[in-house]
Amino acid sequence: MPNIDVKKPIVEINGDEMARVMWDKIKSELIFPFLNLKLIEFDLGIKNRDKTDDKVTTEAGLAIKKYNIGVKCATITPDDKRVQEFNLKKKYPSPNGTIRNILNGTIFREPIIINKIPRFIRHWSESVIIARHAFGDIYKSQEIKTNKKGKLYLKFESDDKEVLIEKEVCKFDSPGVGLSYFNSNKSIHDFAKSCFNFGLRRKLPVYLSTKNTILQSYDESFKEIFEQVYNDKFKKEFEKHNIFFQHRLIDDMVACLVKWTGGFLWACKNYDGDVMSDLVAQGFGSLGLMTSVLQSPDGKIIETEAAHGTVTSHYRQHQLGLNTSTNPIASIFAWTRALHHRSKIDSNKQLEIFAKKLEDSCKYTLNEGMMTKDLALMVGPDQKWLTTDELLKAVNYNFRNK
Repeated sequence: MPNIDVKKPIVEINGDEMARVMWDKIKSELIFPFLNLKLIEFDLGIKNRDKTDDKVTTEAGLAIKKYNIGVKCATITPDDKRVQEFNLKKKYPSPNGTIRNILNGTIFREPIIINKIPRFIRHWSESVIIARHAFGDIYKSQEIKTNKKGKLYLKFESDDKEVLIEKEVCKFDSPGVGLSYFNSNKSIHDFAKSCFNFGLRRKLPVYLSTKNTILQSYDESFKEIFEQVYNDKFKKEFEKHNIFFQHRLIDDMVACLVKWTGGFLWACKNYDGDVMSDLVAQGFGSLGLMTSVLQSPDGKIIETEAAHGTVTSHYRQHQLGLNTSTNPIASIFAWTRALHHRSKIDSNKQLEIFAKKLEDSCKYTLNEGMMTKDLALMVGPDQKWLTTDELLKAVNYNFRNK
C-alpha cells in the first residue's frame, strides 16, 4: 500500500500514563506506516505542563485554532494526591477546559457501535450523539457554606456600580449551603450553532433538553436562543435534508432515549451532558468505545480524543513490566476522526478512504471476537481476550488484508 500524502499538518497533543503508551503504539503501527503526515507536536504530559507553568496547554490550543485540527491523548487533571505524587508547583486546571475556552467549542460524544458487544438496551441500533455545552453552569459556580442563621441574596451590579437586581434567595434558620452559577447568551448562541452545524453535517435531527418549566429565565434562554438560531439560519437546510430541531423537557428526553432506537443528536446543558454522555457510553458498551470531538461553532475547527482517561491502574502494571489488556479503540478513532476532518478540508479522497477503512478494520476485528479484557467481560465468561499489543497487531493485519 503506497503512503498517502497529507499536505497540511495536524496538531498532535501527547498525554499521560497508559493512554500515552497506547498512543505511541498507534502512531508507529497504524498511522505513520501509511501516511506522509507532518505533526505540530505538544507534550501535555503532567511533568511538562508543570515545567512550562501550563503555558504549553495554551500554546496547543492556539495551534489547533491556527491549523484547524488537533488530535489529543488523554491527560491528567491533578487532584491533591497527584500534586504530591508529581511534586507539582500547583494544582493545574483541566487541559481540556483550557482548550475548550480557546476554541469556544462544544463537546460531541458518540458511541462506536459494535454488534458483538451487548447493549443494555437492545433496540439501540443507531448512535446517540451527546452534545455537551462546556461553558459555565456548576463548573464555574461559586458556592458557600454557612453555620449561622441569616439570608442569602443574589445580586447583579452593573459596570457603573448601579445595583439593578437584588433577590433574597433563602432565609436560613439553621446551617446550610448555597450555590450560584451563570451562563452567557453568546455562549448559548455558539453552542446552538455548533449543534446545528454538526447535525447538518451528519444529517441528524437535533433535540435540546432543558427544565424551562422550573428555570423560567435560565433554561428558557437556552430554548429561545436555540429556536432563534434554528429559524434564522438552519431551518431551510434542515428541511431540505428531512431533519428537524425540537426542544423537550429533560425528563421527557430521558424517557425518549430509552424508548427510541437512536439516530439523533441530543444537545445538553453542561452538567446534563457530563452525566448523560457516560450513561450513553455504558449503554452502548463502554467508555472505551466512545469518541469525543470538540468542535468550534462554525464547524471548521475540531479537536478529537478518546472519552476515557489515562488508565492509571494499567499503567502501574506496565511500570512493573507486565502486559496489559488496555482498550485502544477510542484512541484509534481519535486519529481517524481528525484525519477524516483533514480529508474534508483538503478534499483528499485517499485520506478519507484511509480513515474510514481503519475504523472499519477496528469494528471488524472486534466483531470477529478479538478484543481487550474490558469488552470480553461484557460478552461473557467464554469470550477470549487479547493484550493491547495483540489487538493492535490484529487490527493492523485486518486493515492490510481484509
